Amino acid sequence: MHPIPEDKLVEHVVTLQARPVPPATRQRLAQALLDWFTAGWSGMPLDAAARLRHLAVLCHPGAGDASAFGGGHSGAMAAAFANAGIAHLREIDDAHRAAMLHPGIVAISPVLALAAERPITQRRAADAIIAGYEVSLRVGEALGTRHAANFHATATAGALGAAAAAAVALGLSAAELHHALGIAATQAAGLWQLVDDNAHESKSLHPAMAVRNGLTAAHAAAAGFPGARAFFTGKRGMYALLAGDGDISTLDGGLDAPERINTATIKAWPCCAQLFTPLDAAQQLRQEHGLRAEDIAAVEVVIFPHALKIAGVHWPTKPAETAFCLRYVMARVLMTGTLTIEDMEAPDLSSAPLLALADRITIKTDEQFQQVFPRKRPGRVTLSMRDGRTLTELRELRRGDPELPYDWAGMLARMRSFAPAMDDRAAARIAGWCARYADPARDAERCDPDPALFTV
Repeated sequence: MHPIPEDKLVEHVVTLQARPVPPATRQRLAQALLDWFTAGWSGMPLDAAARLRHLAVLCHPGAGDASAFGGGHSGAMAAAFANAGIAHLREIDDAHRAAMLHPGIVAISPVLALAAERPITQRRAADAIIAGYEVSLRVGEALGTRHAANFHATATAGALGAAAAAAVALGLSAAELHHALGIAATQAAGLWQLVDDNAHESKSLHPAMAVRNGLTAAHAAAAGFPGARAFFTGKRGMYALLAGDGDISTLDGGLDAPERINTATIKAWPCCAQLFTPLDAAQQLRQEHGLRAEDIAAVEVVIFPHALKIAGVHWPTKPAETAFCLRYVMARVLMTGTLTIEDMEAPDLSSAPLLALADRITIKTDEQFQQVFPRKRPGRVTLSMRDGRTLTELRELRRGDPELPYDWAGMLARMRSFAPAMDDRAAARIAGWCARYADPARDAERCDPDPALFTV
């Protein structure tokens, strides 16, 4: 049988498990875990988190030992569903420039839920999470920008990433892994129409359902159900039917490159990742020149057009829309120099100074900026000052991108900032648990996600 790209992708995932995990990848894995817990703790006090926990148990009833953010025990399926959704509520979970999705929630959520119910070593958990990143990011990159403009790639490519992570965690064979990916591809869905119809609150269901579908696909493959072999490249596969226009060779090319987990972005702002470069630019201008908002006569923001297809809210009418409104987050950063969880959760949308500054913000798009998307995310901010000065700053990369990474200390500070409900004891417990994955001497230990990691 002639090899196809899907065969090579599966072989690659299997091969990675037989190799030593490089030190840099181990460090990045520890950061990914810390980011996942940060996002989960940040989201768990919200009313939407309670609704996700209720929905998870309603759809997947039954007792179990897996923990959900905010407390409670359930089966692995319910916990994985709830945690993937809760960790996405604040829009602070990791992202990826080229794949245009959130890989950590789909890769980590099923693995830790399974590890609570069965003996899985830390090395197998690491392999499973790395596989989840590898598959979701390669599939997302290959699907490309046309797909990402119409579909939420965390839901589509993410379903395959979750299937890969679950299959490796369960110890499936190469053939079963391939079947799991084929079954997951059949269930890959997630329409951006919810943004057009102001249904932003349901966006967290996309990763939740992707994880549910991926985990189900792995169990189905283990039970003997077959999946499509050419699930991506076939004439009725994902690339053809889900508006793929990326470089299809990304699916199985560059197999000697560092693991894809090393290419993810840790988010520096609690909003849609499409908006980061102008926020970085605005913060830089404010700090460098000691600016006050009242001294700014006009603001021009130029960004790549794709950003506004996802984050194109003109002005928020409710907290769930703040993360997708460039005018709002820009005004907040220019006024205070920061953007906090409180700014997103309890915004004063009728504040007179905020509205006055927002009215002075003009947003434009640039097709030249779009030409380098998604490898870069250009954003330019130009401030016209009342004293006659014109200040401008262009950013193409975001703080937290692989080229501008966080260190461990920065990750810990970020966790406390984004998860205000976390006390010193919980922070130390979570940081210590995540740091274990950077130590190869602990590979044989059991991956045991203590319930205390998930609640106050």
